[in-house]
Amino acid sequence: MTSEISPQGVPEVVAVVGGGTMGAGIVQQFLTTGSRVVLAEVTTEAAEAGRGRVVAGLERARERGMIDAEPASYLARLDTVTDVADLPSDVGLVVEAVPERPDLKIAVLVAAEAAVGPDTVLASNTSSLSVTDLAAALSRPGRFLGTHFFNPVPASRLVELVTAPETDPEVLETVRGWVTALGKTEIVVRDSPGFATSRLGVMLGLEAIRMVEEGVASPADIDTAMELGYRHPMGPLKLTDLVGLDVRLAIAEHLAAELGDRFSPPDLLRRKVAEGRLGRKSGEGFHTWDKGDKA
Repeated sequence: MTSEISPQGVPEVVAVVGGGTMGAGIVQQFLTTGSRVVLAEVTTEAAEAGRGRVVAGLERARERGMIDAEPASYLARLDTVTDVADLPSDVGLVVEAVPERPDLKIAVLVAAEAAVGPDTVLASNTSSLSVTDLAAALSRPGRFLGTHFFNPVPASRLVELVTAPETDPEVLETVRGWVTALGKTEIVVRDSPGFATSRLGVMLGLEAIRMVEEGVASPADIDTAMELGYRHPMGPLKLTDLVGLDVRLAIAEHLAAELGDRFSPPDLLRRKVAEGRLGRKSGEGFHTWDKGDKA
């Protein structure tokens, strides 16, 4: 059965698998645009934690004037499940937002495809993994593509759509319409290591880390240089803290394996990750963060 489209132009029902920072942000975005959303996690505790992140995000959005209604009005359209097999068959879109591990993403996507209807669009929020390799595990690869949202999802305007060779052009056009309905702008990228955004963004971040390592300038001054000199909304080291140093390290290692030594992670990045200095989520990375800090 084909999923209905809400009056706002997004699917009537959306499922998001993974309730971490990115997954919760994607849930929040679809809730505030009019969809009913099902959040899938592996345990009741993880599902409640994901719901808590959505609640916190809605409260921040309300404080900043980004939404008019109280969070409770949106939360009435949020359900949680602890098994991907329990996703509703009439869901129009499933977005996988689990950690950047190919085996985990493939397992989630295969299970989701088995649970939903034949017209459902499957998408991965991967920021660097090959969508062609992920599509190869599916029975209906034409209905799959990458939907790379950016953090924080509600405030970020870009969605990078990544197509595999098998992606149906009609599916791509449908998803482009959904992105527009979300109030965001899409770019379309052919599947390649790091796509467009991670490939460029990681390279800038790694060079900034090398500059700190070499004593060229402090993290604060490097960030200020890019924010004021190049009008970047956030400096590369502050962004690394926001993304997570462990996440950035994993992406850099993947790109180094695919594209060569120019993406080799600096020793400073490896040391900080080994010491647990992962950025905002741990309270320290290249900057020091308080729990109440918002990038």
